[in-house]
Amino acid sequence: MKPYSKYFERIRIRPEPEAELKSHAPTCQWDGCSEPGTHRAPVGRMKEGEYFHFCFDHVREYNKSYNYFSGLADTDIARFQKEALTGHRPTWKMGTGAGTRASADFSQVRSGRAGYFNRTRDPFNLFGQQGYRAPDRPRERKLKQLEARALETLGLDAKATGADIKARYKELVKRHHPDANGGNRGSEDRFRDVIQAYRLLKQAGLC
Repeated sequence: MKPYSKYFERIRIRPEPEAELKSHAPTCQWDGCSEPGTHRAPVGRMKEGEYFHFCFDHVREYNKSYNYFSGLADTDIARFQKEALTGHRPTWKMGTGAGTRASADFSQVRSGRAGYFNRTRDPFNLFGQQGYRAPDRPRERKLKQLEARALETLGLDAKATGADIKARYKELVKRHHPDANGGNRGSEDRFRDVIQAYRLLKQAGLC
């Protein structure tokens, strides 16, 4: 093989990444140093996002004496550390924010997907929202058509409790029982209707 073969001319050596970085890096900003400044170091407080450029040896020297809180009083440092716990975001005490009843109505504050809280029951009035059912207020019952007819047969309305339904059933059964109606045909039909109405209400879990 020839000493200056065309194959040797095609060989290329990839430069080292560190050497390429040094060739594009600015000069070290340490006094009297002319090495490439390949390492960044923060400038300091109130200048976030700004950096010095040092060589490896001088960035280590800079980091030894770097103090972010330099020049601050102890009280300012303590306040900064406390605010850092919440990401330096404002906080309020419980019951003093914009979503409390004292400052605004929940129905006006909540909107969008969070508005479903306005339709959530609060039986113990923990959130104190208007429109919620108070603990001592009876729950309004939504009756089906057959249930409403059954209550009407017993002479009751939707506010009747289970005890009211049982008491009314016993009263009507005694009144319209075949042994007590004296052979009255209309009373027997009434007796049958009362029994059917009571069975329907019992199956519906109302008594």
